[in-house]
Amino acid sequence: MTAWTMAAEPFDTPDATALRRAYYHDVASRYWGRPATTEEVDEGLTGDGAWRLTPPTGRFVVGRYDDEAAACGGVLMLDGGRAELTRVFLRHDFRGLGGAGLLMEALEQEARALGAGRMVLNTRLDLVEARALYVRHGYAEIPAYCTGPYMEIWYGKDL
Repeated sequence: MTAWTMAAEPFDTPDATALRRAYYHDVASRYWGRPATTEEVDEGLTGDGAWRLTPPTGRFVVGRYDDEAAACGGVLMLDGGRAELTRVFLRHDFRGLGGAGLLMEALEQEARALGAGRMVLNTRLDLVEARALYVRHGYAEIPAYCTGPYMEIWYGKDL
């Protein structure tokens, strides 16, 4: 029998780093309409603030399917008891196996443990799978709480 496990771990472990690279490659390639190069992934991860995904400012969660690193996501504390959901990703080969919901539950649990009462996130309109996941888990569209070049829609949920 195969099983998912979700656990917080440092963002810079080999598995977490590989998942962060796969996440960036996936979203950048979709945005550019071509595969991102290794150099572009390296550049994108340089100074991306992942170090903030450690207590007390955040957490990084790795999901494993039969002990293989297959999913990840981060929680970053903002102000006033809000946490931001970030870097949510499941490797394509592991989609449809029930991991996305478990990952969302784990990330929300980590946010609560850090003191958050509300979760917010921003994403792009073309990331339709991610947007559908958020809506399935109770997230609703909210006004923009931040701005940036890759931010096109914002969601929030009370925890």
